[in-house]
Amino acid sequence: MHVHDRALYLLIAIQLLAMGAMEMSGPFWPLQIQALLGQPAPGLTALLSSAVYAGPMLAAMLLAPLWGRLGDRNGYKPMLLRALLALALCQGLAAVVSNAWGLVAVRVAQGALAGFLAAAQAYALFWCASGARGRTLALLQTVTAIGSLLGPLLGGWLIDTSGFSLLCLSAAAMCLVCAAAALWLPKDTPGASAHPHSARTIAPKRWLASLLLVIVLIQTAKMMPQPFYALYLTEVLQAPAWLIGATYAASALTLALSAPLWGHLFDHWQPAHSLRVIESVAWLSCATLAAAALAQGWQSFLVTRLLWGLWQGALLPMAFMLIARTVSPSQHGYALGLGHSAAKAGALLGILLGGAAMLANGLAHAFWFVALAYLCAALCIGQLRRSARANASLFSTSSSQL
Repeated sequence: MHVHDRALYLLIAIQLLAMGAMEMSGPFWPLQIQALLGQPAPGLTALLSSAVYAGPMLAAMLLAPLWGRLGDRNGYKPMLLRALLALALCQGLAAVVSNAWGLVAVRVAQGALAGFLAAAQAYALFWCASGARGRTLALLQTVTAIGSLLGPLLGGWLIDTSGFSLLCLSAAAMCLVCAAAALWLPKDTPGASAHPHSARTIAPKRWLASLLLVIVLIQTAKMMPQPFYALYLTEVLQAPAWLIGATYAASALTLALSAPLWGHLFDHWQPAHSLRVIESVAWLSCATLAAAALAQGWQSFLVTRLLWGLWQGALLPMAFMLIARTVSPSQHGYALGLGHSAAKAGALLGILLGGAAMLANGLAHAFWFVALAYLCAALCIGQLRRSARANASLFSTSSSQL
């Protein structure tokens, strides 16, 4: 087994465990906010429950490019270690903080100091062969989805049996285990590539900005259902609570299964063809969400969730793959950091628009606005593809990596 194979397998195991640790407490922050406030204060509880999610997103959005730039200069392994230790520290502080505002501050610090996913992607790209970048990024997306699925299940069990503090301490311990394992990762040399003969394309700034816009659009559409998803199934489709979880997990399952298959295909496609495919997938997502809006029962809604997860396995991984293939390897950390900032911006925008759609038009029509968001994304991707024809030299250079 080559050194880059060992590095990738160990990184995948670390990311799976780290994502599980980070997601263990994900659904339960508002419960802890409510417990720390003590006396009933609906307005303050709502404010802090929003801030405990939005604060870390904003902090990560602002600082992810900085951590990526430092990784380009100093190596991605130190950034992985820094992020894992920061996550362990913040989870440990969350276990002992006794003030709701302090808990929000800890969460903001966690978002500011982390940057784990961008560092993991850049480190994986350093070691993987140039013709396997799509599969590698898709595999990392898969383990992220699995960790996001299993983490809350374990967290729910821990909070029921042992309480919130032990949940956070367990997450901190898991992050420390990941940091110890990361010490065994081979060192990457800043500014160099593990595969020196891979092409070192420099993408025009306009092209990179267009890809970042695509990420914002697809993440906006993806996150729009978050504020009203459970309410829609309960009040419109009359679904029981267990079915809410089952339909939510269904898309994560098909995403995890489809992402490696999409990645394998993207490795064999030129960037121009990849854009055509991703435009088609955005249109399919639009049609799928329109079908979800028309669903009259949970069975047909479940089918749309399975299909939606299938399309999600292509959208975000492909955007990051195009960044990886059209940006110089010496700038992967910074470019991927910008990509994650764009994803955070899209997530925040999607949550805000989803809440606004629910308030303005009611639950019954909420999913139509998600379909509209995918329609806008598809139109913008189509415009990007047409304008990218002028960058034929970019496409031909990057395709030499295949």
